[in-house]
Amino acid sequence: MAPGSARDPCQSRQAGNAVSDQTTAPAARVLLAGESWHSYSVHQKGFNAYYTSAYDEGHQPLSAALRASGFELAYLPNHQAVRDFPRTLDALQAWDVVILSDIGSDTLLLHPETFGGGRVSGDPLSALRDWVGEGGGLLMIGGYLSFTGFMGQARYGMTALADALPVLLMPTDDRVERPDGVAPTVDASVEDFGVLDGIKGPWPTFLGYNRFVARPRTSVPLRVGADPFLVLGEHGAGRVAAFASDCSPHWGSTSFTEWRHYRRFWANLVRWLAGPA
Repeated sequence: MAPGSARDPCQSRQAGNAVSDQTTAPAARVLLAGESWHSYSVHQKGFNAYYTSAYDEGHQPLSAALRASGFELAYLPNHQAVRDFPRTLDALQAWDVVILSDIGSDTLLLHPETFGGGRVSGDPLSALRDWVGEGGGLLMIGGYLSFTGFMGQARYGMTALADALPVLLMPTDDRVERPDGVAPTVDASVEDFGVLDGIKGPWPTFLGYNRFVARPRTSVPLRVGADPFLVLGEHGAGRVAAFASDCSPHWGSTSFTEWRHYRRFWANLVRWLAGPA
């Protein structure tokens, strides 16, 4: 999607499309990929060393919020997404909304048959772009391996999916580390399509985010200073959103994950994404 090519969301939405946090709403089928990591540590004690490894996941607050709000959620950790993420337009028809959170583009592009076997395996990010164009909902959540990412390693700007995102990505490392904490502010002058319905008071503190530029004819209801924090838009017949920070620590601080509106925000956002464009 070239800048300015999307329809203006403000022209194509009606007030009746506002969403709320109601567990009785029809279930949308949501695929969440990412939010997992393996850690390997070397403990050096003089001449001696020993090694430990660990596996962790960071999706639990988001997954719990969406399931409690009535969504049909499937979760793919990074090491499983390498093989199991849908790679074709037909395979993506099983879902209404796809969420990518802290999962680099190489994890999705480099199927073992291609990276290890030298065989054609298809481009899942091209399929995902086309699926959104036909009416799917796409959300990218920030993190070290989202958007452009740490040392540029997420590199979504170099993929077919860049055309569907509602933001233009930085060419290099896009992280803004804020250990002092920063809270986004609501821009009440722009349309939020019901995503912020029922959310009152100041937003909680975040410890960092990815910097990007909102495309023309998108809506930016949340900002940190001049930086977009939440961007809503369209690609073809589908809806797309970019959330600059993380859904869980470390950028998504405990003040966010324990915030009384945490569940409502994600439920509102995903319901909007699942709706018709």
